[in-house]
Amino acid sequence: MSDEYWIISVPGKSTPKQSFDEICQATTRDNLSANFLFTIPDLKVGTLDSLVALSDDLAKLDTYVEGITKKLTQFFFHDILNDDRNRLTENLVIGPNMLDPTRYVTEFHWDYAKYPIKQSLKNLSEIISRAIIHIENELKLRSQSYNTVKQNLDSLEKKQTGSLLTRNLNDVLKKEHFVLGSEYLKTLLVCVPKGLINEWYAKYETLCAMIVPRTTELIVEDQDYALFTVTLFQKTEDTFRHKCRENKFTVRDFTYDEKAFANEREKLRELEAERQKLHANLVRWLKIHFGESFSALIHIKALRIFVESVLRYGLPVNFDAIVIHPNRKTTKRLREVLERLFGYLDQSDRLNKDEQFDIPGVFSSSQEYYPYVYLKLDLDYIDMNKK
Repeated sequence: MSDEYWIISVPGKSTPKQSFDEICQATTRDNLSANFLFTIPDLKVGTLDSLVALSDDLAKLDTYVEGITKKLTQFFFHDILNDDRNRLTENLVIGPNMLDPTRYVTEFHWDYAKYPIKQSLKNLSEIISRAIIHIENELKLRSQSYNTVKQNLDSLEKKQTGSLLTRNLNDVLKKEHFVLGSEYLKTLLVCVPKGLINEWYAKYETLCAMIVPRTTELIVEDQDYALFTVTLFQKTEDTFRHKCRENKFTVRDFTYDEKAFANEREKLRELEAERQKLHANLVRWLKIHFGESFSALIHIKALRIFVESVLRYGLPVNFDAIVIHPNRKTTKRLREVLERLFGYLDQSDRLNKDEQFDIPGVFSSSQEYYPYVYLKLDLDYIDMNKK
């Protein structure tokens, strides 16, 4: 099976579920698909003109809501759960019964409290639109806040762990490594390529005058460099720096400050605590609002099926809506079976069903046409190539 689902409708027949039973009978033997009733309540029809206009509006709203649902999922997966599919699956649930997306679709029940069916179709679509716009705006604010804190934290952490040429050195240096409070002497820090360590020991005392003998000390090494201290008279610092450059040694600018070190550690702790708090809040918020958005999406699908069924099959309202989960390997045969069952619905021999065309108010030029009303639903919202 795939993550693709088809939501179709066909005219109702003399007995309830007759069309559904016919589909099940035709597809079950060869395991072409799994089929489920998609129950849509008796909604207010309105005028033909309002249905035609609403059909186009609902198609656009469908695309918009699906896009926001995908944004929520992608942010949840990549930014909050660090690409952990198992944790994502645990959190992508809908409604008080905590149904996963597949069960929510295949066991769909209209939410009468949220979408009262006494409201017009237009009003129902506007209720959904306002709710999703609110979710989108809140997602922008929450994701910006979280990413700002995370970027600041990453920047500080990178300074703690980068190359000795650029990283913060407060955590590896101690007060005793320096000559402090002297009017004449100064301790400098020098990054020496690891291949030149022996050369450093041989040369450092003679790079210029007034270097205090035997004052170099190896503090720390990384993959490429070794960090040394050396003490000299302050007035020769410029000459020393120049000679170091000539010998491929790098003098790091650094002033030992215990308060700055303490402040930096405190800033790291504060940012990490803030990140953890925002992360926990986002997990809760995303779990709830993915459910809200996905539920809205399926209700939009139901509205579209209703509107397009009335436009296609006419009044009185009498159609069966069905969710079909195709077997990935037999999609072509499944289409042929549905064509055999419902091809009679297409009364025009002029229409080539392999082409795309416009039926004003029912399908756009990019919509596939079949004799039955058809909508596609893809439940795989995870883009594994994003990162």
